[in-house]
Amino acid sequence: MEFIQEAARIIAENRLSLSRLPALPPEVRPDDLDSAYRVQDALHEKLTPHLGPLVGYKIGCTSEIMQRYLAIPHPCGGALYAKRLLESGVQLKAADFVRLGVECEIAVKMGADLPASGAPYTADTVADAVECYYPAIEFVDDRYVEWETLGAPTLIADDFFSAGLVLGEPVSRSNAPDLQAVVGRALINGVEASRGTGADVLGHPHNPLAWLANHLAARGQMLRKGDTVTVGSVVKTIWLNAGDEARMEFDGLGSVSLKLN
Repeated sequence: MEFIQEAARIIAENRLSLSRLPALPPEVRPDDLDSAYRVQDALHEKLTPHLGPLVGYKIGCTSEIMQRYLAIPHPCGGALYAKRLLESGVQLKAADFVRLGVECEIAVKMGADLPASGAPYTADTVADAVECYYPAIEFVDDRYVEWETLGAPTLIADDFFSAGLVLGEPVSRSNAPDLQAVVGRALINGVEASRGTGADVLGHPHNPLAWLANHLAARGQMLRKGDTVTVGSVVKTIWLNAGDEARMEFDGLGSVSLKLN
C-alpha cells in the first residue's frame, strides 16, 4: 500500500540523516500493530543497502521496568543488521547517533529453524532450537523529537529504537547457567548503575524468544538457524555521553563492553 512505503521512506531518511523523527503525517501514520510491522518490513528494504542484510531480531519491552519506562505493556520486535552486529570492546562514535543508550541483555543464536508450521511455540520448545547464549549490549538510539508522544506503532515501524548489538563470547546451551537466576549488572565507567536477572524478561529469557517465534509465524515468517536474537533488557536504558564506557557482566555468561567516543 502506498502509505506503507511513504511512512518507510520518511523514517529511513530521518534515520540515515541522523535527524530527529517528529510525528508522522496522519495520512501515513501506522495506527495499529499490523500496519506498524508492515511499515517496518518496508523500512528494512530501504535500510539493508546501508546497514547490511538482516541477521536477527531485537525484542523490546520484555521487562516490567522497561514497560513502565516506555508506557508500553507488551513486547515489541525490531531488526538487527549485519553492519551493526559487533564484538565486545568496540568503540562507537557519538557523532554516528542522535542519542546513544545501552541496555543489559542476554542474546541467543539459533541452531535450528522454527517454522511457522510449528507454532504455537513455548519456552520449552524454543529452548531446543538455541545453539548458544551471549552476554550482550543492545545499543539504542533516541532518534525522535519526543518518543513519549509517538505511540508504539510508530516506534515499532522504526525497529523500536534498535541501533545495534555488541556480543561477548558465546556460551553453549549445555554450559549455560540457570538463565532465570542469572544476574546482569550494568557498569558505566566502572561504577554499577543498575542490575537485574533473567527472570525480569517475561519470567525467563526463553519466553520472549517464544513470543518472537509466534509473532513471526503469525506473519508468515520464521526464526531461522543462524539468527541472533536479543531478548530484552534487564535494566532501564542508560543514556551515554561521549567518553563513557559501558560494561555488562552476567554471572555464568561472562561480560561485554563498548566505549562511546
